[in-house]
Amino acid sequence: MSEPHVFTPTPPQPPPSSLVGPVAWIRQNLFNGWLNSLLTVVALYLLYLTVPPIIDWALLSATFSGTDRSACAGSDGACWTFIKVRWGQVLYGFYPEAERWRPNLVFFAGLAGLIGVVPKTRWRKWLAGFLLLPYPVAAFILLCGGVFGLPSVETARWGGLTVTLVVAVTGIVASFPIGVVLALGRRSNMPIVRSVCVVFIEVVRGVPLISVLFMSSVMLPLFLPEGVNFNKLLRALIGVTLFTAAYMAEVVRGGLQAIPKGQYEGAKALGLGYWQAMGFIILPQALKLVIPGIVNSFISLFKDTTLVAIIGIFDLLGIVQAASKDANWLGLETEGYAFAALMFWIFCFSMSRMSLRLERKLDTGHRR
Repeated sequence: MSEPHVFTPTPPQPPPSSLVGPVAWIRQNLFNGWLNSLLTVVALYLLYLTVPPIIDWALLSATFSGTDRSACAGSDGACWTFIKVRWGQVLYGFYPEAERWRPNLVFFAGLAGLIGVVPKTRWRKWLAGFLLLPYPVAAFILLCGGVFGLPSVETARWGGLTVTLVVAVTGIVASFPIGVVLALGRRSNMPIVRSVCVVFIEVVRGVPLISVLFMSSVMLPLFLPEGVNFNKLLRALIGVTLFTAAYMAEVVRGGLQAIPKGQYEGAKALGLGYWQAMGFIILPQALKLVIPGIVNSFISLFKDTTLVAIIGIFDLLGIVQAASKDANWLGLETEGYAFAALMFWIFCFSMSRMSLRLERKLDTGHRR
């Protein structure tokens, strides 16, 4: 009697290289047709014409050492000595050198708090509460001084990246809750509240930020009581905050309109009041839907901080422009603008990546 046949399964074979791997990706995405292949070749040719010269100018032939312009004599590359010498002003403006540890402490404390909020730990809520309430007060005290033995530093001496971050962070933190309130007010059933919110949003959105900054800098003091005056930076912060809040209100309103009517009816069925329904059911869903729009407004605000230079505040770009007009550094505007652009790109790209990570974390939909 013959022995029974034993079936031996064939081990799984790897997919062919034509379907997976870098070669397959290039074939499917870059050369999957004559038009796509032509566009790929043209794009590669343009990169060949632009990228190598930029790398050569910015890195290979650039000058990084020295203490004056003579170090860049005879060089065809970038003169980064300009940024090196002006590094202190680029970061702090005219903030006293002996007190620059204060903005450093403010920056790194805020950065550490943001990093600590990301992972799920038991300290997460405490860090979030610290960033929302005690941190802004402590940052203001540290930067301004005048108490606890800290020398007073007037805001007129602030500048550079410090002012850019102060304006951007203040505008982001303050405009978000104001924008949410305006969005809720615009959808309110009370005619007076709705009318006030609609007028504010439409008027502010209908004018450029430059005019808002001029109004806050020139017109605002005229409406204040006698003897009451705000410094120039505080006026700019008010103008930027109100301007961004109007745009934020429309972003949030779009999220509120995207929530199905059944969510509102379900909240009423549970016996929740208006603010309970908004706080626990409606707003969390609406804000999750409009995270890209919110972050887009924040990125736009960060770039618009350069407009404060028009009213005499030396932000990052303003300091670079002022430094490039120095007789010892004339003709080096390209290096200054390139450095400022790189700094803005780093912060804006970081915000966009944080937005994507937050979207993935809060995504509760079904993926294919």
